[in-house]
Amino acid sequence: MMTTLIDQIIIPSETLLTFVFSMFLAIVLGTAIALIYRHTHRGLNYESSFLPTLVVLSPIVTLVMFFIQGDLVLSLGLVGSLSIIRFRTPIKDTRDMAFLFWTIAIGLGIGTQNWTIAVLATLILGALMLVFYLIKYGRPIHAEYILIISGERRFDDTPMKTLADMGGIDVQLRSREQEGDRYEIIFELRFDKTKLSSIDDTVHLLQAAEGVHKVSLLAPQLALPM
Repeated sequence: MMTTLIDQIIIPSETLLTFVFSMFLAIVLGTAIALIYRHTHRGLNYESSFLPTLVVLSPIVTLVMFFIQGDLVLSLGLVGSLSIIRFRTPIKDTRDMAFLFWTIAIGLGIGTQNWTIAVLATLILGALMLVFYLIKYGRPIHAEYILIISGERRFDDTPMKTLADMGGIDVQLRSREQEGDRYEIIFELRFDKTKLSSIDDTVHLLQAAEGVHKVSLLAPQLALPM
C-alpha cells in the first residue's frame, strides 16, 4: 500500500517534462492569440479583461485534457461537473466567440500532445486574421447615419433636396415632430464613404440656416468601426 501511495505521489520525469512543456506552449500560444485579438480589434466594445481570459483559457483546457488522459469515467465526470456552470457573461461580438473557440481548440490540441498541429494552426489562423484586418474584410462599403435637425419657424429643406439629388446618397425622412413653431426632423442617410465631405458641407449649411437650433449626425450602430 505504501508503494502504491508513493507511485501516485511521484510523477515520472518524462510525464512531468511533457506536462510542463505543454503548459508553457499553451501559455505562449494563448498569449499570441490575445495579441492578435488586441491588434485586430475594432469597435467600442473592447474589454481589456478579455485578453487575460484568452491567455489563461488555453492552459486550462490543456490541464483538463491531461487529467482525462483517455479515461472515459473522468471525461463523463468532467461533462457532469461542467453542466452545473452557468456562463452569464454575454458575448457582444461574434468575433469574440471565434477567438474563444480558437483558444479552446489550441488547448485541446496541446493537451493531446499534438504540438506541431497546434502551432501550425495558430500561425495559419493568425495570418488569416491579420489579412482580414489589413484588407478591411467585412467592413461595410456604405455608411449609415441619422441626421437630427431641431429648430423653430419653417424648415428650409433646400440643402436636403440638394443632398438627395447627388449621386450615391440616399436620403429618407424617418420622422417629423411639430409642436407650435418648434420642430424636430429626423433623416436617415445612406451613402458611400467618399461622399462624407458632402454630408459635412450640408451639416454646416443647416447649422447656418435661420431658425435651426441644433443639428446632430449620429451613427445608429452600437459597435462603431474604428
